[in-house]
Amino acid sequence: MNLDSAKQTFAQEAEDLLRQMEDAVLSLEDEPDSEEHINSVFRAIHTIKGSAGLFGFDEVVSFTHVMETELDKVRAHERPVDTDLAAVLLDGKDHIATLIAHALESEGEPLPDALRAAGGGLLRRLTGEGPSLPSSPEQARDVEREGGGELSADNWLISLQFGPDALRNGMDPLSFIRYLRTLGEIVDIMTLTDRFPAAGTMDPESCYLGFRIVLNSGASKKTIEDVFEYLEDDCDIRILPPRSRQEHYLALLSALPDDSVQRLGELLVSIGALTRKEVDRALDEQRSKAAEGRRASEPGRRIGEILVQHQVVDKPVVDQALKKQEKTKEKVALESRSIRVDAERLGHLINLVGELVISSAAMKIMVARHDLDDVDEVVSGMEDLVNEIRDNALQLRMVPIGETFSRFRRIVRDVSRDLGKEIELRITGGESELDKTVVERINDPLTHLVRNAIDHGIETPELRAAAGKPRSGTIQLNAFHDSGHIVIQIFDDGAGLDPARIRAKAEAQGLVEPDEDLSRAETLRLIFEPGLSTKEQASNLSGRGVGMDVVRRNIEALRGSVELDSEPGQGTTVTIILPLTLAIIDGFLVGAAGEQYVIPLAQVAECVEIDDSHDVKRQDHRYVNLRGEVLPYLRLREFFSTQSADHVLSGRESLVVVRFGHTKAGLVVDELHGELQTVIKPLGKVFENLKGVVGATVLGTGEVALILDVQELSGRAHAGYRAGRRSPAVAASPGTTH
Repeated sequence: MNLDSAKQTFAQEAEDLLRQMEDAVLSLEDEPDSEEHINSVFRAIHTIKGSAGLFGFDEVVSFTHVMETELDKVRAHERPVDTDLAAVLLDGKDHIATLIAHALESEGEPLPDALRAAGGGLLRRLTGEGPSLPSSPEQARDVEREGGGELSADNWLISLQFGPDALRNGMDPLSFIRYLRTLGEIVDIMTLTDRFPAAGTMDPESCYLGFRIVLNSGASKKTIEDVFEYLEDDCDIRILPPRSRQEHYLALLSALPDDSVQRLGELLVSIGALTRKEVDRALDEQRSKAAEGRRASEPGRRIGEILVQHQVVDKPVVDQALKKQEKTKEKVALESRSIRVDAERLGHLINLVGELVISSAAMKIMVARHDLDDVDEVVSGMEDLVNEIRDNALQLRMVPIGETFSRFRRIVRDVSRDLGKEIELRITGGESELDKTVVERINDPLTHLVRNAIDHGIETPELRAAAGKPRSGTIQLNAFHDSGHIVIQIFDDGAGLDPARIRAKAEAQGLVEPDEDLSRAETLRLIFEPGLSTKEQASNLSGRGVGMDVVRRNIEALRGSVELDSEPGQGTTVTIILPLTLAIIDGFLVGAAGEQYVIPLAQVAECVEIDDSHDVKRQDHRYVNLRGEVLPYLRLREFFSTQSADHVLSGRESLVVVRFGHTKAGLVVDELHGELQTVIKPLGKVFENLKGVVGATVLGTGEVALILDVQELSGRAHAGYRAGRRSPAVAASPGTTH
């Protein structure tokens, strides 16, 4: 077995379990009586404890054992779920993650004193007393195996019916009963005489005794059964556990990890509700009855019915075990449909699919160039298959954004409490999917925006109440798909942003001129400028003007955009628009001055013809009236300065109307070549500062085409239009395109 690989798997599974635990604890604060959430926390701790024990991570086992014991009290309704318990469980979750990281990296080194002291402090908070750690992991496992906890007043009921040859075989029934006293207190004992024959027919060498024994003991069922090990062939033994044990068995069944399908008997043996001998006896009877049933054409009896009839286990325990068995089967069947795949391998597969797309396009061009009509149908079929392979390959890397959203519940809880605020986090659209690489890179910008909403946006309960608002504020995360993009919204119902204050700060820092005309949206967008903050005092969260410009740059690096809308006193909404994937897109190929460019197809709204008679020039900045809408635009040949000497400009040009978020603009091109599948390849360091371009692609002809940055080109078109409006007007009435 590759131990390093197994440890990596353990680390990944532990991370997933701790995340589930955190979600469940946060949900418990809202639903403290939820059995589902309580069991989810318990299962996570129990599974981590068992897995850590396999690798000898003793410190993890010891710490989780105490947490598990306290959670058992919660499940038994002996301890309520309150704010303090939730807080220490969350801190305990973080400590477990630290212990696991130390165990994986330290290679057997002892736990640092600071980490041990932190764990002891957490356990004192959890239990209300000393840390009470087991002296060894073995002791912790023994406590679990024997059931642990305090024994209630109810008792074991033991039924013994000795066989007639017990005395002949040298067995002394009373010696076994005396030995029972070493395991606990015999509360009551009743001798059964129903099998005694008349005095005249009694055989003095035969045994007719039977007993009903009430035993108060903390021993396990297996330990009690072992007392009568040598009587197996000469005695019929039935051991019924105390009522408290029934609750204990039900709790253990709930805590069992859903990782393997077990038969009913094995499941009950694993929790100590049955012994192996009891199961074997029941199976023997089942086989015997099944043989009789076949002869009589009757259905066979189920093992659970036999066990309940023999009074070796209570019916509720059997019913719970059957439910657990069915649930486990369903989970295993579901998990068998998926496997873990290394991210690098998946990325390599996506790259290969991209090359396949390019090769498919090249083949199609070659067939058309050489008029190979008999091959055209085969190429078309292959192109359809490539398209399907591409879509499925990209789908492999798609993940719901809801998991990323859920991680902010902890941030909102902790930060809001530190600031003395009451904030509720609402999540909608968590099922929306996007590329895993995009999810990983958007996490930091989202974290900053959420923390900003907590600190800047939501007011204190007193200020909200004074303003006529509910004392508890709301932050909402929402996601949905739109035109080949995913839209993420962060909304808060806080104080909002004051455009006048933003304008004043921007003028004071020289970001805008006092006489410069800015729209309300442009004024709000100044928040994303470096160094600008409207907060009077800086805190450890925000207020130094550092971060929002980084947020914008990180989002734009993903070919995305960020927009902001706010109303003073009402709240703020930040909208992020991102492509679903960074690898392969559908594109629209255009030409300008002999060069070819690709526009992401999802951002193309329409194409119209245009010539100079429709232009309105204002100091080289142009716009057109497109069916009553003023549409700024720019010419690609002029923007990229690609005046080709051998390219003759025709009298007609085309206007490609592009849309990014709520912004529309026009790109004037010389030629429209149509749709194509595009593999995005990053530009080298030499071209990393090239404006208006996000990457390049190789066409089927082998030529390289630049992929346009619609967001930047659209922004430059609008900036030129605004500059033209501020300059002296050059008279002319706008024409209309057709």
